[in-house]
Amino acid sequence: MFKKIFNTALQGFFWILPILLIVFIVDWLFAKASILTLILFDGLGVNTSEYFLLWVIAGVVATVLALSVIGSIATTRIASMLELLVKKVPFYSTIKDIVDIFNSSKKGKNDVLVVAIKGFTQSGYNIGLMYSIKQSIIKDHYTVTLSMSPIPNGGFMFEIHEDDILVIEGAKFNDNLNYLLSMGTKSMSEILSQDPSNNLISFVEWKKKQTSA
Repeated sequence: MFKKIFNTALQGFFWILPILLIVFIVDWLFAKASILTLILFDGLGVNTSEYFLLWVIAGVVATVLALSVIGSIATTRIASMLELLVKKVPFYSTIKDIVDIFNSSKKGKNDVLVVAIKGFTQSGYNIGLMYSIKQSIIKDHYTVTLSMSPIPNGGFMFEIHEDDILVIEGAKFNDNLNYLLSMGTKSMSEILSQDPSNNLISFVEWKKKQTSA
């Protein structure tokens, strides 16, 4: 009973974590916008305590406008030049790649492959992720990450030959996360609502399909 409660609470934690992070970031942005609007109000001689609601609305509007400007700049050449400079900051590239992974999964893109590879036993398999389809330093090998369950923020990385990788078609990053958090109480076929083994394709065949598409 305790284990079930713990696993349920853990799933709730990982479900609410992105929301909490967004709230934290928005709160931080709003605090910065509030400082600017406070300076503006003081310059105009307006008493912020008397017009508190107006001050809050101005802070929200300033935050939305600032994010809109950043969003518009994000796809321009200026942003690309700025990113070249920021890339020199330690861990920036790693953090950006992680954020891009979550963005691609939310947009429904298949940038992250859910795959099956030979497991730690002779007849078993492990389900993992391919965050990149770039070839490893070892010819015809690719990096597959096996995350731990139920806390998927750790695991192992393996360099696997392309002939030994099976792509689970239709599976997304969130499906694998759901699988890990369930600790095996949900099978991958149950999560995908598909029959077992009917959605497996070799990585070599998957690449050919992508090339011809």
